[in-house]
Amino acid sequence: MLKKVFCMLIIINLIIMNISIVYADDENETTEKSNMIEVTNQTKDEPILNSRIAVAYDRKSGKVIWGKNENKKSAMASTTKIMTSIILLENGDLTQTVTISAKAAGTGGSRLGLKKDDKITMKDLLYGLMLKSGNDAAVAIAEIVGGSVEGFAELMNAKAKELGLENTHYVTPHGLDDPEHYTTAYELAKLADYALKNETFAKVVNTQNYTVTINGYPKEISNTNELLGYLNGVNGVKTGFTNNAGRCLVTSVNRDGFEIITVVLQADTKDIRTKDSIKLIEYVYENYELVNIKDIIDEKFKNWVLINKDRIQVNKCKYNNMELYLTDLDNDVVPIKKSEKDNINIDINSLYYFEAPVEEGTIIGSLKVDLNENTIDVVEIKNAYTVEKKDIWDYFSLFAFELLH
Repeated sequence: MLKKVFCMLIIINLIIMNISIVYADDENETTEKSNMIEVTNQTKDEPILNSRIAVAYDRKSGKVIWGKNENKKSAMASTTKIMTSIILLENGDLTQTVTISAKAAGTGGSRLGLKKDDKITMKDLLYGLMLKSGNDAAVAIAEIVGGSVEGFAELMNAKAKELGLENTHYVTPHGLDDPEHYTTAYELAKLADYALKNETFAKVVNTQNYTVTINGYPKEISNTNELLGYLNGVNGVKTGFTNNAGRCLVTSVNRDGFEIITVVLQADTKDIRTKDSIKLIEYVYENYELVNIKDIIDEKFKNWVLINKDRIQVNKCKYNNMELYLTDLDNDVVPIKKSEKDNINIDINSLYYFEAPVEEGTIIGSLKVDLNENTIDVVEIKNAYTVEKKDIWDYFSLFAFELLH
């Protein structure tokens, strides 16, 4: 009998633990800062991460600096709330005071602590969403802005489509597990980059502590992002956890104008997600720098024009007023490994013979920028002015000139 009771207690305990794990989004878990500091000293070598999915994304160029399964679809947990915030900021009114529904108040997982009929502003719901990771706040926002959770999800998916997030799909505003709720680390980084361009969003996710007001009473909340206020340059963005997503962390960092976003998904513990994020961040800043390739290209092109301009012949033209220019680069500044800066190669190809007229904007050639045989960018070489063809009067004038001389 005692054995049966003991077994039942174990089963009940396991069920309770499983339920708490499923819903314990962003629960606190110790991360030893001494261990975190050790990580910052291991930045020279290629990072070895325990998280199953990760990416480091350069905000200026929109390029992936480093990736691990960055295009693999995954559950995203509360990093979902980045999109929830965007939809609120672009469609809602932060000054509006709202009444919390029974459905919002009854939402499980991490919570702001809202109860049915509570009064709170949309601004405080936003802070409760992003700092406290309140699932109850997420549902409340969805109901007010989208009319329902389903209606709000439609807005989220429409925005994802607008932003070109082809491997992202939303079902809920909070991110609790659903097979049709997914993204990739790369697209999550792109989304965070977009969101951070909103000044209000950037301010919220860079806030460590805040006081919300519920029914006229103040309540102190703190940000769940363990790197905010700890690691140099970190200024956001969002934590997350569910069974399918594992421990997640989206981090934005700015050091001397070099802005990156890192994403780690499917880490087994909070300690792992923290250390992996630090490894990735420190690796990027230790080994990469922003290089102005436009300056390098302009100098190379200027020298090429000096040598080659007179070699470009235009048959039957009135006069050769060919002036050459380069079209715009995709990115003037790109992150390049410090040890590989000398491996940048610029290859210029051009046509050297044309028949007049040559219209303004005609493509004369191309300039390609390679790094270790990987193409960084290709731009076109065009002529700035129309080169006109000789007419009968030009030939007559030339004939007359020759007769007179």
